[in-house]
Amino acid sequence: MEEQNTNSDVENNKGEEVTDKTSVIQSDTFKVRIAQAGEAPPCLVLLVGPVNEVGRQWAIETADCVIGRAPTSYIHVAERSLSKSHAKLVISSGEVSIMDLESTNRTAINNILISPLKPYKLKNNDQIKAGNIIFKFLERGNIETVSVAQTFNKAIIDSLTGIYNRGALNAQGIDVFNKSRVLGTPLSVIVFDIDHFKQVNDTYGHPTGDYVLKDLTRVVRESLIRGNDYFARYGGEEFCLLLLGSPIRQVEDIGERIRRTIQEHRFNFEGKNLPLTISVGISTIQEQDKSWSDIFNRADKALYAAKTGGRNRVSLMLK
Repeated sequence: MEEQNTNSDVENNKGEEVTDKTSVIQSDTFKVRIAQAGEAPPCLVLLVGPVNEVGRQWAIETADCVIGRAPTSYIHVAERSLSKSHAKLVISSGEVSIMDLESTNRTAINNILISPLKPYKLKNNDQIKAGNIIFKFLERGNIETVSVAQTFNKAIIDSLTGIYNRGALNAQGIDVFNKSRVLGTPLSVIVFDIDHFKQVNDTYGHPTGDYVLKDLTRVVRESLIRGNDYFARYGGEEFCLLLLGSPIRQVEDIGERIRRTIQEHRFNFEGKNLPLTISVGISTIQEQDKSWSDIFNRADKALYAAKTGGRNRVSLMLK
């Protein structure tokens, strides 16, 4: 294995040398990517696995990063061929090694099985097979880290608002639901949409509607939610927040603060003031819930109750 990895290093160095000699004129975009890559930590990229997660990458920045199907694993992939704690990544003296944790379906590097509980140093572009899952290791400063992240983000980010889209929300919802069950921590869902948004588009045109969606997103993201809250746009004017670990009273306070702030915010587009309000629905995990969609559907019903109750209000539904 060491010989194969060393040869790979030689090939990579040759590739870098050719790049240095041929890239005489670099575009601004390429220069930006080079700068971003220089700051990129080593990472694992998912090559083969659940369709909605292929291309996802995990930065390796802590001493021990466990790979497994347990929701508490740092690199968590919901795949039955993975053991709950399948393997572990270890950083020592700036180098990254992998150790199989006596997994059921074993771990292989470049199709060579490794012995359990023994660290194996990883080289750039090594492929790691854990059960039926395949990752690729990218060393610190690899420009591919940036390009892979950009490609993956295009699949999960809403192009208008810059927050997560519906597909990403569904995947994250499953993940945080499992974590909530394992850790015994509360999981709450806030959904809200803009009251009479169709009238904004019909009266002022779609560019105005797009401005409203982007500015509302900015206000919520910059000043109303915490860094670990998951914010997504799941419909035309419909938004969702996932909050893991927050007591329900705090979640209600967040929902009310968002409602009040949007009501008071001045949406001004091309000299036109646009007074807007939102309706908010909230729910939290219950013992009988079997999936995250059970919580989401209750929150959606609460949103409907807020709208039929007069709009511009917060509604909570627990059952």
